[in-house]
Amino acid sequence: MTRLSPRSAPRRAAGLLAAAALLAVVPLAGAAAPAHADGPPVFTLGGPAETGLHPYPAGGGPKPSALGITVAAPSGEEGTGFAGEFTLTFDLSGVAGVADVAFDGEASGDEASGGEASRGGASGGETSGGEASDGKEPGSGAGPECEVTGAKAVCAGTGVRPGAHPVAALVVTAAAGSERGDSGTITVTGEAEGAAFTPFTTRVTVGGPDLVMEELPFRTELVPGDRQQAPITFANRGAGDADGVLLTLRYTRGLDIPQRYSNCRYSEDAPGLPGVGRTTALCTVEGVFEAGETYTLATPLTIEATERAYRDTFLYRIEEADAPRPAPAGFERGGGAVLRAVPVTGPQNRAAGRTADPTPHDNQREADFRTENTADFAAYGDRVSGARGATVTADVGFRNDGPAWIGHLRSGEDVAVVDFTVPRGASVVAKPDRCRAVTATGEYREDQRSPAPRYLCPTSPAVHDGEGLDLPFALRIEEVLIGAEGEVTVRAPSARNPALPFDPAPANNTARLVLNAGDGGPGAPSAPPTPAPDPDRGPSGAPTASVPGGGAAGTPDSSGSGSAQGGGLASTGSDALTVAGAAAVALTAGLALVAAARRRAGRHF
Repeated sequence: MTRLSPRSAPRRAAGLLAAAALLAVVPLAGAAAPAHADGPPVFTLGGPAETGLHPYPAGGGPKPSALGITVAAPSGEEGTGFAGEFTLTFDLSGVAGVADVAFDGEASGDEASGGEASRGGASGGETSGGEASDGKEPGSGAGPECEVTGAKAVCAGTGVRPGAHPVAALVVTAAAGSERGDSGTITVTGEAEGAAFTPFTTRVTVGGPDLVMEELPFRTELVPGDRQQAPITFANRGAGDADGVLLTLRYTRGLDIPQRYSNCRYSEDAPGLPGVGRTTALCTVEGVFEAGETYTLATPLTIEATERAYRDTFLYRIEEADAPRPAPAGFERGGGAVLRAVPVTGPQNRAAGRTADPTPHDNQREADFRTENTADFAAYGDRVSGARGATVTADVGFRNDGPAWIGHLRSGEDVAVVDFTVPRGASVVAKPDRCRAVTATGEYREDQRSPAPRYLCPTSPAVHDGEGLDLPFALRIEEVLIGAEGEVTVRAPSARNPALPFDPAPANNTARLVLNAGDGGPGAPSAPPTPAPDPDRGPSGAPTASVPGGGAAGTPDSSGSGSAQGGGLASTGSDALTVAGAAAVALTAGLALVAAARRRAGRHF
């Protein structure tokens, strides 16, 4: 008989309830919800195509498995979520005599969105399986309340956020009297006034393999060139054999595995995560991996900290291999020996059968490495000239001269920010999309359309060695001021602590943008005229030296002040000095005749 009791899941299954979020980040059955340009929104219910169950034991209670149900709502301009009430109906008649099901009304919120599951998915722990909130917004994560009648459960909830999120968590155990190989289905449908749901059916099967990846005792404090072995070891703790396994290895840019196996397919960047600097290896290992046995690689892998290592991550995951399939786009097969796994212990409790893993959250491990290394972030400026009213392009930014790459993949925080102060006599008419206008002192600026005296341009969470940011700014020459200077500084995202902790050469973190050098040739000094006062600048005409905090998107911290790198130009010479009238007229007239000035070939100033 099927037991249905809302909020009666055993507390000892709390860890498995967290695995419901895992089911939201691994590939799920069901397509993404379509946009609703016309008509009501359409939400797609989903979850794992199949869930394996531990066999009912001869003594003691059955071991539970988690089954997470998700809902995918349209995203983007036309997908604003749904604030109304909805109901989900679970038809459990298909698992009568096969499985017992319990609902936990809270598991789709806080529990299902965090904990172990957030690190156990195929995404490597960098993708959340759903965010909990306070229950006041659409789809806030509050678990639906369920009412059970016979072999049907109806669960009521409110609000669906855009995107894919956990919506219900089931705790499933093998029913008393069930046998290995018994299988059944659960069908979920949804209803709401003003919205539609596509149904979802999932299968549960008693028995099958339960693959568990063992954690390796890595040395995590390294120096470039360090090598260590990685004897990947996994066990099959289920009730059935695994017919082949898929070993996934994913490591960030500073690490390397020199071996390239012929039964592995490699990609230099993880699918769907371009630019962050990961290598992914998918290794299909053939053989029958018996229940109760532990396996290790015939030859341990070698993990190397390269010269560009700094903060790196190594993920290793084991799962039962799917049926043979073509290599994913962007993956290339290795040309070395065959990667094999051999048994460590003798077989126990062998049983035939093939089903999904009942506890997928323990299939994966990760290790984080800290390598003693540095990266030199060097800012560059430019020299541009133009007559009054002309528009010129100034190319500024920075380069990571290495040797290390810098990545904040766990937190997703920006590595650095380029702080650009506009030279006097010019206004910005076009800027890079990533840059945000702020006041001369770095304060938040509501107006992002009109020209500003200063711009903050954040990087991404990863900056490779040999790369950086190129930031073209279109400047209109409002007034010809000879030798006016702007400042380009690459610094930490928070101006309260602007120093880059990995950079041993802070002197080159700042460069200049020189406007109208005025000498008939680059680099020669010239005395500029005195500029008119600017309300956004200090009394001397230069930005004040204080630097308020700025986040990755250019948002200042709560203090609104700071100092050090990223400060103003009080000592850079951007204040104009008075020039005799005849000399100023002559210099100005000469510049007006030069419509397109020469640019300096090099960018470092």
